[in-house]
Amino acid sequence: MWEMTVKYQLGKLPLPENPVDFARKQREVYAIEPIDLTDTAIRHLLLLPDYHRDPFDRMLICQALAHGLTILTPDHFIQRYPVLTAW
Repeated sequence: MWEMTVKYQLGKLPLPENPVDFARKQREVYAIEPIDLTDTAIRHLLLLPDYHRDPFDRMLICQALAHGLTILTPDHFIQRYPVLTAW
């Protein structure tokens, strides 16, 4: 939500409505539960190599590691981490 909102405000993410409402509706349609950023996920940050410097992407990597999730991305830097990815 944070990254979507920042990019929306910068005009880099065109959406049909504000990102908070848009994401809420999409989560309802696709039955997606939001994930809190927990201490467990943040702990992974201490172990990540510096392949990728983007703090939002590093946060997603940590959450995926903490929750056993797959990240859908074409980003080769993210794919270097020990996290499941698909594209």
